[in-house]
Formats: sequence, C-alpha cells, structure tokens
Amino acid sequence: MKPGYVRPLDLKRGCVDMTHGAGGRAMVQLIAELFARHLGNEYLGQGNDGAVLPAPTISGKGGKLVMATDSHVVSPLFFPGGDIGCLSVHGTINDVAVMGATPLYLAAGFILEEGFPLADLARIVESMAKAAREAGVPVVTGDTKVVERGKGDGIFITTTGVGVLPEGRDIGGAKARPGDAILVSGNLGDHGVAIMSRRENLSFDAPIASDTAALHGLVAALLETGADIRALRDPTRGGLAATLNEIATQSGVGMILREKDIPVNPVVAAACEFLGLDPLCVANEGKLVCICADVDAERVLATMRAHPLGANAALIGSVSADDHHFVQLTTMLGGRRIVDWLAGDQLPRIC
Repeated sequence: MKPGYVRPLDLKRGCVDMTHGAGGRAMVQLIAELFARHLGNEYLGQGNDGAVLPAPTISGKGGKLVMATDSHVVSPLFFPGGDIGCLSVHGTINDVAVMGATPLYLAAGFILEEGFPLADLARIVESMAKAAREAGVPVVTGDTKVVERGKGDGIFITTTGVGVLPEGRDIGGAKARPGDAILVSGNLGDHGVAIMSRRENLSFDAPIASDTAALHGLVAALLETGADIRALRDPTRGGLAATLNEIATQSGVGMILREKDIPVNPVVAAACEFLGLDPLCVANEGKLVCICADVDAERVLATMRAHPLGANAALIGSVSADDHHFVQLTTMLGGRRIVDWLAGDQLPRIC
C-alpha cells in the first residue's frame, strides 16, 4: 500500500465517525467522495470557505437580493414521496420564490451524528443533488459537522437560498386588501399525514405521499400573467391556518374561507379525522397560497390549474375588513367558525 493511501468510503456498510468532522483527511475524503461528487458544480468546485458568484440579473436587468434560510429536522428521514434531502432543497427554494424572487443558489450545512450509516447519507445527498439539478438551483457552498453518538439524531440539514427580486416587484404578507381573492394551488395536508403515517406505522386504503416540490416554476408562471398578486406563501408548519392568520395580522385584515371549496384528498381527510387532526393546520411542502386582486382571480386560477403542480388549485375565499383580524370558515352546514393559530405543535418534527 502506497504511503498516504486512503481506503475509499464504504458507502454500503460504513458509518460516520468523529474524524469525518475533525477537519482532517477523513473529512476531506467525505466531502470529495460524497458531497462534491453529487453536488459538484463550478462554484462549489472553487473549494473556498465561500463561493464567488456572478452579479444577479433578470433578463439583463439588476434587482435586489433575497435570502432565506431553513433548518430541517424531519423524522423519519425517509417518508412516502421524499426524504430530508429533497425536502431541504425544496423548502428553501420555496421560501425565496414566494418573495417573488428567482432562486439562484443554495448553501447547505450538515450536522451528522457519529454512527450514522454512510449508505443513508449517500441516499440523502443524491436526493438533494437530484432536487437541485431538477430545480436548476445549485448548491454552491456548505459545511459539515459531526457530533457524538446520541447527540444528533442522525442528521440535521440547514439550507440557505439566495435569489434576485426584480426592481418594482413588491409582494409580501402586509399587502392583502379587503376584497382580494384567496387561492391555494392544490390539496392540503398531504405532507403532514404522510409523515405521521410513516412515523406511526399506519396504513390507509390508498397510499398518502408527501407533496414536497420546488414551487418557483409555478410562481414564475403566476407572475408572468401580470396579475396583481399581493402575497404568496407556502403553508408549511401550521398549515393553511397559520399562514392565513399570519398574513391577516400583517395586513390588518380578516379572511373568510369556504369549507366546501378547500381541496383535501379524501384519504387525507379520513386520516385526519382518525388522528384527530385539522387538515387546515397540517403542514404542506409543495403547495402555494396566493392572495390577489379579485379581478385577477380567475386568470390566476386558470394559470395554476395549467401547471403540473397546480392541477387541483381552488379559489377558497376572500379578504375582509376586520379590525380583529379573524380568519373565519363558512362550514358545509352554513355556519361559521374561527380558524385560529395552533396552540401547540400537533405534528412535531414535520420538516
């Protein structure tokens, strides 16, 4: 064996150990043979503590930078429809996109636990690479740390996204006005119920898969319509209920929803009833809430439904003048109830 020879990583049976986070040869090997191999691109290949990136432009014009960061601690790591790897890419891309920005680059930080199987790590990194490649948003820099066995629950991932916002575009939670329309891009609750079903080893008559997806293509299609879009959000933790309460508070308005128009997969609805969950409070990872001027609602709805990620889109309610900033639901029976924030966390470790 030649001096300095390092045995290749055993990605089938090997495990993360403390040397993989110590800054030495083992860490360099892990980065080269796993992270750089799958996530590599011209910027990551610079090999520095950060990446030098070209000035952001859209159609040759400058804009403002948008940055978002998110940490992912989902349990289980692998679930129907996805895993922590693709989820970490999709979630941060979506946070940038709903600002009205075009996502450009990602950074990724990994906290690994000693003893974590390299085979699982490879599967997660490959999933991240596939998600980033399909989205056209590369991972350009990153960091890896290892903690002692029993201190890290396998793997945690933090991703940061950078995008560019064109001059003059102003979309945000404080922009909703009475009379505006409220739309969602599809069925609610799929992600949360998929996680819970795997966590609790539950089975249903039909499979339930996470909706995790990158939404920037759908957002771009909506913006291209020229519609007067006030706010965009991805209803993740806390679901639609938390998202609309947040916007109502920011904008100083109320909202009235129609239960009959809110799309929920019947299997998800049945699962929520069985588990004692409200589908309006269950997390989503591939759905979009859009608030726009009422005059543009049908155009926005048609654009959503024409996109692969918006086939089940629906117009679900309207913004109202309300000094209390209540979000209310008109029920199937014609009554009304308050759709409030969650008092606790009905589904922990969901993203």
